[in-house]
Amino acid sequence: MKQYSFGLLLKHDPCMATLHGHLGCCMGVDFNNKFRASFPGWLLVNNADLEILKLRNNFLFGEFQLPPFAMTNAVMVDVSGNQIHDLPENIGKILPHMEYLDLSGNAFEQDLLPSIGDMKILQVLDLSYNNFSREIPKELTVGCNDLRVLMLSGNKLHGQIFPMLYNLTQLRVLQLRNNYFSGNLSNVKAKGRVLGNLALLDIGYNFMTGNIGSWIGNVTYLDILVMRNNYLEGQFQCEGISRSVYYLDLSHNLLSAPLPSCPRLQHLYLQGNKYSVSISEAFLNTSQLLVLNLRDNNLSGSIPGIIGLLTSLKVLLLSQNLLSGLIPEELCELKQISMMDLSLNSFSGSIPPCFQGIRFGKIEPRYLDLDISHEKVSNEWDYTTYFRNGTLKKDYVLHSTAEQSVTNVEVDFLTKHRSNTYKGGILNFMSGLDLSCNKLSGRIPYEVGNLAWIHALNLSYNQLTGPIPKSFSNLTQIESLDLSHNMLSGEIPSLLINLYFLEVFSVAYNNLSGRIPDMKAQFGIFDRSSYEGNQFLCGQPLNQNCSIVSPHPLIKFVDQSKEKWYGIDPVLFSVTFSTTYIIFFLTSIIILYLNPYWRRRWFNFFENRIYYPAYDFISSIVHKACAKLCW
Repeated sequence: MKQYSFGLLLKHDPCMATLHGHLGCCMGVDFNNKFRASFPGWLLVNNADLEILKLRNNFLFGEFQLPPFAMTNAVMVDVSGNQIHDLPENIGKILPHMEYLDLSGNAFEQDLLPSIGDMKILQVLDLSYNNFSREIPKELTVGCNDLRVLMLSGNKLHGQIFPMLYNLTQLRVLQLRNNYFSGNLSNVKAKGRVLGNLALLDIGYNFMTGNIGSWIGNVTYLDILVMRNNYLEGQFQCEGISRSVYYLDLSHNLLSAPLPSCPRLQHLYLQGNKYSVSISEAFLNTSQLLVLNLRDNNLSGSIPGIIGLLTSLKVLLLSQNLLSGLIPEELCELKQISMMDLSLNSFSGSIPPCFQGIRFGKIEPRYLDLDISHEKVSNEWDYTTYFRNGTLKKDYVLHSTAEQSVTNVEVDFLTKHRSNTYKGGILNFMSGLDLSCNKLSGRIPYEVGNLAWIHALNLSYNQLTGPIPKSFSNLTQIESLDLSHNMLSGEIPSLLINLYFLEVFSVAYNNLSGRIPDMKAQFGIFDRSSYEGNQFLCGQPLNQNCSIVSPHPLIKFVDQSKEKWYGIDPVLFSVTFSTTYIIFFLTSIIILYLNPYWRRRWFNFFENRIYYPAYDFISSIVHKACAKLCW
């Protein structure tokens, strides 16, 4: 095969200059300049020896017109990202020597054609994000037995998956997400070269059922396993998967205890399952972990202190569980954390001041990139694939040295009063801490205001007291700050108006008083919902006249600089009071048991109180009357 330098052809070759006119004698065409026209079928007719056709990411429409003769030299066709429809039924006869075929992101609405099976040396096939329907034709899996990459995501395909793929012994990348595939994974077989060479397996968003059987352990080169949003059940043990797996997504299934212990994983997604156990130390025995997502399960107990050893962790999501106890200070050892979500649990106690040592947004670039594999597809074609916006995209390159796949992480995080999904490179810039909907008490530590790079901070729906720290004026990058539904007191610091990136701000339903900061800069966009529920706040936008409203609430805390009882942690006070009472009671019982003299005195005292209260009362009145008469 001839070698081409596409960069030079774009500048000097007449085939690259325009698609207007009937050009001939072209061996390679590469044009992706947002060209709007019907598919140039004439280009193929006039260039019978064409080897490479790249017309991706234009606005081509109409039928995918092929010439009436076989183009035996054509090895690569990429028309992805257009609006082409109607694939010819004899495409395999016309392009018999095709090695790379990419028709993704078009408007094809038809059955998957058996004729593709006539491309005997096809190595890369991408038909994703169209509307192909029916089952995968048997002719494709039997005829294309040299296939290395198969991408069929985002279609309407259905039926069984794996029995049809057993002939594809060279397959390295298999992505079938967002279809209607079904079947029981317990019956899958993977032996020897049958599925054994897979590096990436993505069958998410389908209707797969059953247990994830032991067959997955025979996929010896597996790096990325994605089975999210199916109906898988039972247990999953990491002992059964390849040691090379470092990206595991089993979220939104019906999996149950125990939590899998996977020492070599870097990304673990188990949210939305039915795990009803505590987080064990064995589960956290994975020092390479970058992302841990256990949201929306039924996990209970406390967070083990061993979590502080996960020093590489970037994203920790534990919300919507039944976790309780104190927030462990060992979390402060996770210096690289950018996003932490502990919301919707039952954590109690105070917020650890040491959180100021976490970087929250001050992170190294490209920290979430994943190299999937490094292997050539064939002697002359190499390719690079990417996960972008949840979709496996590709950029095939001639004459590179290795295949490299990069996966960008997807994270759901509540900010600006809504749950947002952050994907890809944006995660390098997003940071946040969410402790909302717990039972946290005490003051907000002054040190939290030192998280200068954080973008979202949510402490709402707790039992926090004391003033809003003035140090919050140091949160210069913050975009969302929610302190609502607590018991905060004092005034809103006026310096907060210098937070120029603030888009969402709420201190509603607290015990705040005084004047609301001037409606300047970003504070000019906040309406009354940001301040309501504070009876003694005044000013705009509450329409409360500050000359009428008392500057301090009638029911207020005394000067907090004086260490009074109300400054004591109520949980600590309750525990110590109860302990003291129990000790006093038990001591009294022991003394009465050991000393019969005091026991008799105690019983006589109570007997007199019970049987002679009226006598004592009358006797006291008589004595007082006699005393007056004597005087």
